[in-house]
Amino acid sequence: MSETTPGAATDVTDPVASARATAGPPAVRPLAVVTGASSGIGLELARRFAEEGFDLVVAADEAELAVAADALGASGAAVRPVRVDLATAEGVDALVAEVRATGRPVDALALNAGTGRGGAFVETPLEGDLAVIALDVVGTVRLAKALVPEMVGRGAGRVLVTASTAALVPGPWYATYAASKAFVHSFAQALRHELSGTGVTVTSLLPGPTDTRFFERAGMEDTPVGRGPQDDPADVADQAFEGLVAGKAEVVVRSFQARLQAVAAAVLPDRAKVAVHGASTRPAGDDGAVDA
Repeated sequence: MSETTPGAATDVTDPVASARATAGPPAVRPLAVVTGASSGIGLELARRFAEEGFDLVVAADEAELAVAADALGASGAAVRPVRVDLATAEGVDALVAEVRATGRPVDALALNAGTGRGGAFVETPLEGDLAVIALDVVGTVRLAKALVPEMVGRGAGRVLVTASTAALVPGPWYATYAASKAFVHSFAQALRHELSGTGVTVTSLLPGPTDTRFFERAGMEDTPVGRGPQDDPADVADQAFEGLVAGKAEVVVRSFQARLQAVAAAVLPDRAKVAVHGASTRPAGDDGAVDA
């Protein structure tokens, strides 16, 4: 496992173009910060950044992060793994301190860490619902508040916020997750507008069901969406990276399932949207009707 060496980087308006043009030492490679990078979309995003010539600060609250960092370092990238709980202020502060300890500006920031909890809201523990909000919403805002102003002050950078197609429609049986993703999608689009002309772009990623550990961790393996077709996280990450490079406002993953969810959200009446979404997230054996 390798680690970045502090040093000054040349300001650039396109960090990706800079990375692709960098032949290697002694030039300083651009730096990407990726959260939720121990597995799934986050790990694949980190891998793509490394392949494109970025050094990395990667964060997650799992022991697997060390293994992921070793694998990422094999590509030639300098990788600094930071095991922290981004649902807490202390965890965010620790990650920010590690980023600043590199002595380098952040060229790309992927706010990808997130979690979910499945089940009927009246039955799920309050602590679980608050944990979703703490990581998906509060952790995202805290980290953006800490790092984005420095990118704006430098006048360059790319920010990616991982939302979900679940952000587009209220989500019965994982209500706090869908609502949290609606928040971060709206947050990303508002921040993008505020930062217009600063040299910093913000892109919202809207993946559909993806073959990660999300459904297992959320307790949703017995739902239709948990058992149904799911996208390859590497494909999702590639589309996210290319959209980030292009400075797009949002990236809706180009799979049939994700596109279908986005189209349904755009054309169906509100009550129908909730009914359709709820049919895919209802746990097996739950015979409760959806109010359509």
